[in-house]
Amino acid sequence: MVSVNLGAAWAKGLFPLVGAAGVTAVRVGLAAAIMLAIVRPWRTLPQRRDALNLLVYGLMLGCMNLLIYAAFARIPIGIAVAIEVVGPLGVVVLSSRRARDFGWVLLAGLGLWLLAPVHEGVPPLDPLGVAYALGAAFCWAMYIVFGKRVSTMDGGYAVAWGMLAAALFAVPVGAVQAGGALLLPAVLAGGLAVAVLSSALPYSLEMAALARLPRRVFGILVSAGPAFAALAGYIVLGERLTGMQWLAILLVILACGGAAATARK
Repeated sequence: MVSVNLGAAWAKGLFPLVGAAGVTAVRVGLAAAIMLAIVRPWRTLPQRRDALNLLVYGLMLGCMNLLIYAAFARIPIGIAVAIEVVGPLGVVVLSSRRARDFGWVLLAGLGLWLLAPVHEGVPPLDPLGVAYALGAAFCWAMYIVFGKRVSTMDGGYAVAWGMLAAALFAVPVGAVQAGGALLLPAVLAGGLAVAVLSSALPYSLEMAALARLPRRVFGILVSAGPAFAALAGYIVLGERLTGMQWLAILLVILACGGAAATARK
């Protein structure tokens, strides 16, 4: 959580140079290159039953990155991640299917409602930024589902193949937006830092966690993401949230953590 959100805040500082899609392309492309060089996954090719899951896992990874960075460009990082984390909450609730757990969804919904600009002191949010964050939430849910399926493989191999699939999807999109600016030394250096902080390191740790932890425990840990994101946005970018927005983030965290904690084994 610390690594990925510091990387996200650093990445947002690069948006003026190559745009959100351009930063995504550099991040995912360099992260894939790092993972391929270190892991060399071609030494153990995936079995046929794993290949499709790896492809979907990688595509969801690439799409999630493109969408959440597009959201970061339009709304504060903490708020974007508070919306995005609804994806893991959905995984927890749908896997338990108990009526009580839908109360956590209502709590998260209350938190998101508090972000609406109908309340006094709450600044308006860019609707497109909110839509991008919701799209990233769906991709994050699919990333967890398919990540769990491929976690039976060696974690490093699964992440390396997944990052390659993500790069093959995200890099062309970023290249169309940014063009040759992607090769500027400042962009490559900044992108390398983001690739390590927000992709190579956290995704490897997440894959190791998914192989060892129930989704319930994983969900509890992930639920703290919006708080880390808001703090990273404040420390690195000076993004200040109102008291109402902090309350909304807290409710989303409580909903995600509570749903994960009370889910069946």
